[in-house]
Amino acid sequence: MKIVVAVKRVVDYNVKVRAKSDGSGPELANVKMSLNPFDEIAVEEAVRLKEAGDAAEVVVISCGPSSCQETLRTALAMGADRAILVETEKELQPLAVAKLIKAVFEREAADLVILGKQAIDDDCNQTGQMLAALAELPQATFASKVTISREQIDVTREIDGGLEMLSLRLPAVVTTDLRLNEPRYVTLPNIMKAKKKPLEVLTPETLGVDVAPRLKTLRVIDPPKRAAGVKLPDVKALLEKLKSESKVI
Repeated sequence: MKIVVAVKRVVDYNVKVRAKSDGSGPELANVKMSLNPFDEIAVEEAVRLKEAGDAAEVVVISCGPSSCQETLRTALAMGADRAILVETEKELQPLAVAKLIKAVFEREAADLVILGKQAIDDDCNQTGQMLAALAELPQATFASKVTISREQIDVTREIDGGLEMLSLRLPAVVTTDLRLNEPRYVTLPNIMKAKKKPLEVLTPETLGVDVAPRLKTLRVIDPPKRAAGVKLPDVKALLEKLKSESKVI
């Protein structure tokens, strides 16, 4: 079985993102970038399935500028076998990414696609669902446990009412949640080995995919700063404050 894992290069989760002065987008100059945490979980799960003998090959794919090669090398260091970069300088929105992953999935004749439930830069939570719809594949989102038996994959997913168990026939699409696993630490020897693993570079044009943006961002601004808190001497003063200033009471 061949598994395709989609990964995205995002601003590191420890970085406080700020908007550009002209409001055209977030400031990315000299900002630390890293592998999207949810996609890191997806890579870890695919590698574990391979180590358990349920998969023969793990292929990671990323879409974006050439700098995404660094993200792919991280995934290779975690245990993926080879990588594919669909290189483009254009802005990629979820629908375009889903089309690109579908094209690579069909090109690779893979059996399973695993990706993070969302990226921490836009929080869209759309790519996996769009991919399943475009490729007409069964899907299981927010996976917290994954097991494979023959041509079937069993997924436990978290919902508002508790846990839901789904059984899907392969090929299928799975998106990962935080509690699925804890990604392994990437060691220096594995980082060195990853440099020798194959990394293929494609373009949207070679895949025959139109990645033109469908949405237009008008302006990006920083969230308003919170006002300083006020200390009150007792409960009576608090109630008076609520009555005079609260919009609810």
